[in-house]
Amino acid sequence: MGPLLLVLLYPLSCVSGLPFYNGFYYSNNPSSWNSHGEGIFNGVKLVVETPEETLFSHPGANVTLPCRYHYEPAPLSPRPVRVKWWKLSENGAPELDVLVAIGLRHRTFGDYRGRVRLREDGEREASLQIRDVRLEDSGRYRCEVIDGLEDESGLVELELRGVVFPYQHPRGRYQLNFHEAQRACEEQDAVVASFEQLFRAWEEGLDWCNAGWLQDASVQYPIVRARQPCGGLGLAPGVRSYGPRHHRRHRYDAFCFAPALRGQVYYLELPEKLTLAEAKEACREDGARIAKVGQLFAAWKFRGLDRCDAGWLADGSARYPVVRPRPNCGPLEPGVRSFGFPDPQSREYGVYCYRRR
Repeated sequence: MGPLLLVLLYPLSCVSGLPFYNGFYYSNNPSSWNSHGEGIFNGVKLVVETPEETLFSHPGANVTLPCRYHYEPAPLSPRPVRVKWWKLSENGAPELDVLVAIGLRHRTFGDYRGRVRLREDGEREASLQIRDVRLEDSGRYRCEVIDGLEDESGLVELELRGVVFPYQHPRGRYQLNFHEAQRACEEQDAVVASFEQLFRAWEEGLDWCNAGWLQDASVQYPIVRARQPCGGLGLAPGVRSYGPRHHRRHRYDAFCFAPALRGQVYYLELPEKLTLAEAKEACREDGARIAKVGQLFAAWKFRGLDRCDAGWLADGSARYPVVRPRPNCGPLEPGVRSFGFPDPQSREYGVYCYRRR
């Protein structure tokens, strides 16, 4: 039976003009292939269009990543295609599958299950709709359209509006390895910042001499005013890099990225100052929680929170936000001032609370 089957199949492989078939028909004429070996099916080219500009959103929002495709010239009848979306790696982690669709059938993956779908309000539409955007959704996405043997793709970048801030361990400077930096940022309602986020913050004026971890496990710091302790006077302003560091052995500070707020940060007006424990309880009694560092920075950046009173935060630090610098309110530049991590029994500070909307 085996030899007979081979004899029957062998002639088929020698029949000239028989096209390859996998659900689509293609010409086997060499003139239908371009100089790069890409199939242009009978002179029809597949084109995928995505926006060049970065899309901005915020946690909890719904967002659409645009992706459309067309043919040049347009075919006479519709062609079935397969659409695939995935999120590109940012820090050496594997790429993440997001969605695969063929016609009306689709499959979603991982944390995107139940939150993503293709937009279906137009012909040759491959746009991805993401519901309830999360911090970890920020990044670059690839939209791929596959028409048989030919596939074309485009990139879409999604960035969450937020603020980058440096963060130190309560014990002081350079106490965090990479994994501890990740946890420290998460505890402050933030994530470790990417290089792109730090670079954008530097362009907006962030000037910080202490080196900190970034999302790709590199260690860098932004300098606006060149000075001797920060790389020397001879170096131009910019984002200075120590390059990739060992995830566990090396220790630095962290650069965290906090998204725009969904709630309200406010200074709780009380007749007297509080200990840290009393501050937490006072916020609870007011129907709120003591604010985290990332929430205070976001309120300063996006809500214009401006207050000269230092207050406790959830990590045990004492800080206050200044939008309009003025006498007796710290340095003559906007920013979030820090008193470090005082004795938690000290009664020298008020408290900043956060109430979720």
